Amino acid sequence: MLDFSELSLNTSEPVYAQINEFIKRQIFLGKVKKGEPLPSRREMATLLKINPNTAQRAFRALEDAGLVLTPKNTVSILYFDEELLLDIQREMTADIVAEFVKKLKENKLSLDEVMGLLQQEWEKGAKE
Repeated sequence: MLDFSELSLNTSEPVYAQINEFIKRQIFLGKVKKGEPLPSRREMATLLKINPNTAQRAFRALEDAGLVLTPKNTVSILYFDEELLLDIQREMTADIVAEFVKKLKENKLSLDEVMGLLQQEWEKGAKE
């Protein structure tokens, strides 16, 4: 089951959105698997010290996104197919890459220079 102890809520974003982002990140990092059960809405509210309506909203958003299935009278489970997993991977990296490219362009680096620097860093990281 998901370990919500790693989730640190802030006041700058809606809580339900933070929960959704956290679950997507756990999927992206491979920390959870398809079919894993989620705590009930009430359990999640208690764990995170949030309003049960907020937990319900998070579940609804996850269900709408196709990340959670809640069959009648059973526990909710994580659900995602390969296409949804690819979408999550793109979503989790798009902002990082966009910010990275923006800074490189501000520094007036060419794509060839960037590729060379990336190659050096990648190889250096593999040795460590």
